[in-house]
Amino acid sequence: MQLIYTQENRFLVLNMQNVLMNAGIEVILKNEFAFGGVGDLAPIDAWVELWVVNDSDYNKAKALSSAILNQQFTENWTCGQCKEVNAESFESCWQCETERADIPL
Repeated sequence: MQLIYTQENRFLVLNMQNVLMNAGIEVILKNEFAFGGVGDLAPIDAWVELWVVNDSDYNKAKALSSAILNQQFTENWTCGQCKEVNAESFESCWQCETERADIPL
């Protein structure tokens, strides 16, 4: 079993857990309820940790998590329907609500 991801923000860890589980990688959470120990523990020691259960899945999980963490939403895209320019983070056009055809991973 190997640690794949830890973060102060619990929701980011849970999101990464969902992504890896949807890719067929078995993961578990540790320190899920450790936040109550802050004061006796250093805050970083109470962060939720995501662990890959099977060592053989570690490289796949690392590659997938790195790809997700390194995504940068900086490029705009143009709607094919109404030609409105939208921010990269939008999955559908804000003007006409047409879904984006080329959504990145």
